[in-house]
Amino acid sequence: MIVPFPPGGGTDFIGRVVGQRLADRLGQQVVIDNRGGANGIVGLEILKVSPPDGYTIAAVPQGPMSINPLIYSKLPYDSLRDFAPIANMVNVPLLLVTHPSLPVKNVRELIALAKKEPGKLAYSSQGAGNSGHLAAELFDSMARIKMIHVPYKGTGPANMALLAGEVQLTYSSIPTVLQHVRAGKLRALGIGNSQRIPSLSEFPTIAESGLPGYEAYAWTGMIAPANTPKDIIARINREIVQIIKQKDVADQLLKEGMVPTPSTAEEFGAYIKAEIEKWGPVVKQANIRAE
Repeated sequence: MIVPFPPGGGTDFIGRVVGQRLADRLGQQVVIDNRGGANGIVGLEILKVSPPDGYTIAAVPQGPMSINPLIYSKLPYDSLRDFAPIANMVNVPLLLVTHPSLPVKNVRELIALAKKEPGKLAYSSQGAGNSGHLAAELFDSMARIKMIHVPYKGTGPANMALLAGEVQLTYSSIPTVLQHVRAGKLRALGIGNSQRIPSLSEFPTIAESGLPGYEAYAWTGMIAPANTPKDIIARINREIVQIIKQKDVADQLLKEGMVPTPSTAEEFGAYIKAEIEKWGPVVKQANIRAE
């Protein structure tokens, strides 16, 4: 199982959770192969040229599949042509958090302040084209405001900048900021999911708290090389879906701020395509290019 990012991140986590149980169910060793580099491009280029026999698969997040095609002028792979979708696995809600010194308590007040003081509010992100950056650009577009983007090299630095008051807000995965919210060091305004998360029901959705129709989150699914036989795809899909639906696995994922979203292979393929279409206008309007 190729994971196109270094160990320790969210994609690596879900890959290992599923991989361990997949090995048990199939009676076949599953080796996690971390091939980080170039926003996931290195790992997916390896998957593209791997034999389509079901023995090489990859856990992939939103960025390499749906965002890279939009921000790179040239890629060594085509997300829709060179891979066979197996299953979506989880979505990773993004939490909109602000520094407590910012005089807003909800999304409506944030939008009002941004309109009153255009170009003054700044947000940090994990890097240009990352999920947090795109979530912010979508927010700006739908709210008809303009905030300043300050990219950092990763989630940690982006969150530290907010804690230090260098920026006023950020969009981050829940596990990386939850302790700071509960300690009063950051203020949560809303999550990017379409519905509240039962285990974190105190956080309203951004849509319900001031920006109707807003939805932005990261996700991770499983893919194989193109032309992998359909019966093999169906078998792996069936096993992954059953793994994700197990209560102990679902509880473990929810604890890490991930929402289980098992799907059919066809549904996942359609979803990847829809995500490219959704983010295309946002990337174009914001003129986002790979760093």
